[in-house]
Amino acid sequence: MHIELNRKGSKSLPRQICDAVGYRISSGLLERGVRLPSVRSLAVDLKVSQVTVSKAYAELEKRGLIRCEQGLGCFVAEAEEKKGHEETGWSGKYTDYLPRAQLWRNFNYSEVAYPFHLAAIHSGSLPLGHIGSMMATLVTQQPELMATYGKFQGDGELRDVMSTHLQERGIQVSSSEVLITSGAQQGIDLVARTFVGPGDTVYLEAPSYTGAIDVFAGRGAEMIFVPMDSEGMRVDILTRLCDQRPPKLIYTNPTFQNPSGVTMSMRRRQRLLELARSYRCLIVEDDPFSDLYFRMPPPPSIKSMDTGGHVVYLKSFSKVLAPGSRIACVAAGGNILSRLIAAKTASDLGSPLLTQRAVLPFISKKYNTYTEQLRISLRNRMEKAAKLLKQLAPPGVKWVLPDGGLNLWLELPPTADIMKLHALAERNSISFLPGDVCYSGDSRSTHIRLCYSQMPEADMEEGLRRFLALLSEFLKQ
Repeated sequence: MHIELNRKGSKSLPRQICDAVGYRISSGLLERGVRLPSVRSLAVDLKVSQVTVSKAYAELEKRGLIRCEQGLGCFVAEAEEKKGHEETGWSGKYTDYLPRAQLWRNFNYSEVAYPFHLAAIHSGSLPLGHIGSMMATLVTQQPELMATYGKFQGDGELRDVMSTHLQERGIQVSSSEVLITSGAQQGIDLVARTFVGPGDTVYLEAPSYTGAIDVFAGRGAEMIFVPMDSEGMRVDILTRLCDQRPPKLIYTNPTFQNPSGVTMSMRRRQRLLELARSYRCLIVEDDPFSDLYFRMPPPPSIKSMDTGGHVVYLKSFSKVLAPGSRIACVAAGGNILSRLIAAKTASDLGSPLLTQRAVLPFISKKYNTYTEQLRISLRNRMEKAAKLLKQLAPPGVKWVLPDGGLNLWLELPPTADIMKLHALAERNSISFLPGDVCYSGDSRSTHIRLCYSQMPEADMEEGLRRFLALLSEFLKQ
């Protein structure tokens, strides 16, 4: 088992080992019942003392993640049917470099009847017919596109359209400053692989997007989570933390934040940019939801105020058009962008040209009208979900209604066992996102995320009724 240790970091070695193994267990990378490496062998592999590994295993056992048996070893917990001597053959002992894969685990509930866990828009609300028709036309009339490698930076026409799209939203970039990626997730990954190394300090909102946490964990970053309030990330706290540990990168989802739904105020956005200038670091501004406001448009993006090239701006289009198309753009300048293009080239030789051409006409001519209609639909869904919460939520459950986006962030009473509730909901064919996965390490959250846009509207209402009834009974126990 490979674990990247930062021997000069603020976190102790036992804690780093404990967190790394804990990530693998919660992500499903270590299966239930599997035997862990012995204290001796892991100590040799990691070049640490056996006492260090013993402390890590003791903490894992205290958390209930593993069980240790005298003379037999330590095993991943909660696998009664496999208890004792589970082996996985040679492949189970084959070293990997995945410290965490929570995003993969979060998508693994496709069989439930009421999937509230996935932040997505129901297919019936997406313009799949338009994009599918364009895809069919391209395949029949320009089949050579399927035999063509596109430009590594992305199709020139699509970059023109996207730069115009961003300019309309106050972000003054040319098409030469835009990179097409296979979804915003790839954009996060490219930034991390290019600019973040083991031990580098990355600041994120608490809570934060699970997929970003996975990526930064994979780079061996020292992640520090900054609390939020109603105005977003507490920049005053971030400033004090940066004085102690200067940032290499700050990741933020400032508009209808995933998972909390909070929108960062204009004042905080300005202060965050000033901080990045002061420390000469990058801000990664992840912006999938800013077009999905319910009443008033959100504050201008941080990138729109950036004159020094400190902001790498990520804009997902597939999220609101056709998730299977995997289309997003990265806006950055100069040497930062050129290095991201180099990383993109090494990653996949450029995004598929056929897909880029298929979404181009819709983004160019129909996107704004479409999102106006989508905003009305999403607001209606949110209000129906809010009405049900007000009528049926048990005492002690709290929430703040978002001004846009796709999610509700519920706070449960501190005595609620979220993971037991999660298992109970799954047995009743209901899924939600536990708040724990929106942090790293041993953070225990009393929150859950529910997406109100992923199902047909009637199913969303019925599923929410069932979940709130289940939650009421659960909290009485």
